Amino acid sequence: MRLLTEGNIEDIALGAAVLGTGGGGDPYIGMLMAKKAIRDYGPVELCTLDELDEDDLIVPTAMMGAPTVMVEKMPNGDDIVNAFNAVGKYIGKPVRATMSIEAGGMNSVVPIYVAARLRIPMVDCDGMGRAFPELQMVTHTIHGIDATPMAMSDERGNTVLIETINNMWTERFARSVTVDMGAMAMIGLYAATVKQLKTCSIIGTMTQAEEIGKTIRAARLNEIDPVNTVREHVGGFMIFKGKISDVERRTEAGFAKGDAYLEGTDEYAGQKAQLSFQNEHLVAKVDNEIQVSVPDLITVLDSDTGEPITTEGMRYGFRVAVIGIPCSHHWRTEAGLALVGPQYFGYDVKYVPVEERYG
Repeated sequence: MRLLTEGNIEDIALGAAVLGTGGGGDPYIGMLMAKKAIRDYGPVELCTLDELDEDDLIVPTAMMGAPTVMVEKMPNGDDIVNAFNAVGKYIGKPVRATMSIEAGGMNSVVPIYVAARLRIPMVDCDGMGRAFPELQMVTHTIHGIDATPMAMSDERGNTVLIETINNMWTERFARSVTVDMGAMAMIGLYAATVKQLKTCSIIGTMTQAEEIGKTIRAARLNEIDPVNTVREHVGGFMIFKGKISDVERRTEAGFAKGDAYLEGTDEYAGQKAQLSFQNEHLVAKVDNEIQVSVPDLITVLDSDTGEPITTEGMRYGFRVAVIGIPCSHHWRTEAGLALVGPQYFGYDVKYVPVEERYG
């Protein structure tokens, strides 16, 4: 166990935005929420699964909806606490800790807010090792853990409880409620024991995110190329360098969907790239050929600073680098690819691990 203070939060948020593949919500908003909670309530215990009892109940907390909406529609803090408490109340068993369900920008740090306010630990693991756009797209689903009972709360004080027959139906009903809540809701779901999480979760995600954030910060201080430093640290591959020439973005059915178009620079001059996203980047094409696809990570970094750029933050004229990062082994199984592979999202291509193309 170690304590998370305000000093840790910026690095975690920065590194989580790299792993978030453009999604997971604005890391800056989540960082402000977590910092304020630590100032008001004290530091948060970040513990490993081995430091808890195997029958302890853990409930992840997160934001659901279109990240583009959150730029103007802010959570108030009570909403996510309400969602967390509602799950424990429904189950009728004390909840020992919370955790991140995904390694996305905001969704990696809002559980820190919950942990600080309620004075409970946060567990150093998550359910994706990156970010995905739909609720069923977690390693819990692969291992047969139900998303429900799920609680959803908004800034007005409304709370909705859902229990469904499977996690696909959870996504379907929850997406409709999210739209009614203004395309953004705070949620608690996927209650699981420590024993279950030892098998199904991705271990050490928060520490990994913090180390990535430290790497970026150190590269800037030492005036070392931050993009290449990050790429080496995460074992990634350079896919493209260029200038964003156009972004087509729309909010649809509770998702931020669209495409970003890039014109190559440096060694990529004369080439063109296209990034297609649904909250997170799904595929990266160079000259109309898919180079990286889900479930591998597609991360966009500012060419000069190494700052990760979310899908809602991409703008015309930005000079960026696109890197591909191998995903967790959970997603490369038959069950994992059925859940989050390119064919699920409508791309009629076979998944090819990024290291097979670039290694």
